Amino acid sequence: MSQTPSTPPRDRAVDGFQRAFGRAAERLSRAPARVNLIGEHTDYNEGFAMPCAIDRETVVAAAPREDDVIEVLACDLPGGQGQAGASGGALGRFRVGEAADVSASPQWLRYVQGMVAVLREQGHAVGGATLAIAGNVPQGAGLSSSASLEMAIGQALSALNGWTLTPTAMALAGQRAENVYAGCRCGVLDQLSSSLGVKDHALLMDCRSLDVRPIAMPADLAVLVVDSKIQRGLVDSEYNLRRQQCEAAARGLGVKALRDVDDALWSRLGGTLDLVVRRRARHIISDSRRCAGLAGALGHGDLAAIGHLMRESHWSMRDDFEITVPAIDALAALMQEVIGKHGGARMTGGGFGGCVIALAPRAMVGEIRAAIERGYRSPDGRAAELHVCAASDGAGQLA
Repeated sequence: MSQTPSTPPRDRAVDGFQRAFGRAAERLSRAPARVNLIGEHTDYNEGFAMPCAIDRETVVAAAPREDDVIEVLACDLPGGQGQAGASGGALGRFRVGEAADVSASPQWLRYVQGMVAVLREQGHAVGGATLAIAGNVPQGAGLSSSASLEMAIGQALSALNGWTLTPTAMALAGQRAENVYAGCRCGVLDQLSSSLGVKDHALLMDCRSLDVRPIAMPADLAVLVVDSKIQRGLVDSEYNLRRQQCEAAARGLGVKALRDVDDALWSRLGGTLDLVVRRRARHIISDSRRCAGLAGALGHGDLAAIGHLMRESHWSMRDDFEITVPAIDALAALMQEVIGKHGGARMTGGGFGGCVIALAPRAMVGEIRAAIERGYRSPDGRAAELHVCAASDGAGQLA
């Protein structure tokens, strides 16, 4: 939920809390953003994906209250619900018992209310709290600022109320909060990535069993996340339509989820599907399978294979799943031209804007940056923003 200010999120959350509420925070929690290396929209189809948590994060400064009110300062937003705090930012308030009623709340506050509501549904005690939120995750860029927020809020509520959840259980709570209260039918990939991240590792994720296997990243390989400056909102995009189309494909193929489609079944029944539904299914099936290939390529440091798989994934998102836009296609192609056989580039995230990710040798970062500065502008004329990221540990307590 940030606009990526230069001051670290921890400092902004602590300072904002002090100025807005006139006292010091007692606990600090944080949760990372994530970038998906390959396996897009496969999570809600119970397939495989390969994300990694990155060193962009949401931080929550928190203290308990004696009443049943949750008061929240969003340090990085302009004044919204209620009055702006003395430190700037948007203030929101709700009673714990009324958390499930999000009808009159701004979108950012619904994530907080959703986490409170879901955790209470699951039997966890949640008392009144004062919270200040700050982050350096670009909004609408496909790095899942929402999951980062959910996991940081969950960690804060856990610390304030004296109970713990496993990382997987916290991720599932965040997914439900987003599905039910924020209105986006996302899978669990984003929340699991934020909750279970491992420093210097990608995560090979089985989205059916929720098993996660860390895959070591080659030490000299940079994770480049390029914000195209094309904003996209999943709730208002065609994300939910894609999910419906995938569910229709699974029904037409007689399986629980597209994860279950093998070559024999596809050969026998794939041609009976509606043309658009068939293309959607083909992307899911092929991108899920590419995850194992990328895990092997990373393990062997095979840059050419990494590039081949990432290019195939982008083409599949463009042609079969139809979630890219022309400017994103151009940005990915521009980066791939510079990288050549030394890695790959593809759109990452839910689609219709957001970021392009590249895996390339660190020695090439300057050349890639220069090419983007020369050759890319968003449709409204803005330059892209390149982030050189590192794989990060998952959500937890800072103090």
